[in-house]
Amino acid sequence: MSTTVHNTNQACCSIPPVQSDYQPKGTIKPLGDFKRVYVTGPPKSENAIVCVYDIFGFFPQTQQGADMLSSALKTTVYMPDFFEPGDPWTFDRFPPKTQGDKDALQKFFGTVASPPANVKKLASFGQALKSEGVQKLGVYGFCWGGKVTMLGSGESTLFNAAAIVHPAMLSVEDAQKITIPFAIYVSKDESIDEYNKILDVVSKKPFAAKNDHKNYSHMFHGWAAARADLKNEDNKQAFDDVYGRLAEFFKKGL
Repeated sequence: MSTTVHNTNQACCSIPPVQSDYQPKGTIKPLGDFKRVYVTGPPKSENAIVCVYDIFGFFPQTQQGADMLSSALKTTVYMPDFFEPGDPWTFDRFPPKTQGDKDALQKFFGTVASPPANVKKLASFGQALKSEGVQKLGVYGFCWGGKVTMLGSGESTLFNAAAIVHPAMLSVEDAQKITIPFAIYVSKDESIDEYNKILDVVSKKPFAAKNDHKNYSHMFHGWAAARADLKNEDNKQAFDDVYGRLAEFFKKGL
């Protein structure tokens, strides 16, 4: 008997992560309700940015992007370990080949990686940063983390700007509830129809002038996070480009 399908993005459920020899510049420490948070940039900054990683958890390419963003903005970037105690989806079961592993992956999206449950964790972490004196907060997420980021950007959000990169489970209904400046960067593997509907919705919001978007139609789902192959020149250029756009977006939004 098959498990309920929570994530219908075929690329998200099939493209494997890529090994990287990058050495992250930040540190991992407990913060808020999290035992493990990757922290990069200044020890403290007036504004801060939170990264919601993909289902592979802490990964060198995702940490490399956070390092680049913190360096460009001179701002602290935090990446909480939402899958504590260190329970991301693992290499050896991805992409899932058996029906059992496929069902287990969908169950993962409905339990440990349940977006609504992790939105609560994200909000709690934002509150912890605010209580430490952070004035304005940005948030960005990849793949699964893009869904969490969108859901966490609605009414009463603590965040001041949000961005999603090659998001999974993309939905215009989520976009209708967004209340803060918003950026979206998609690949060829996301629904362009849904992307265009989202652009139409957010273009009519009062903060539309601060929004940003780009369709990386030559890139694949995951090119800016754990699936990034930075030895490939096209991927490296797109990787650098999207983090440059994120930096400019947060510079305007925070």
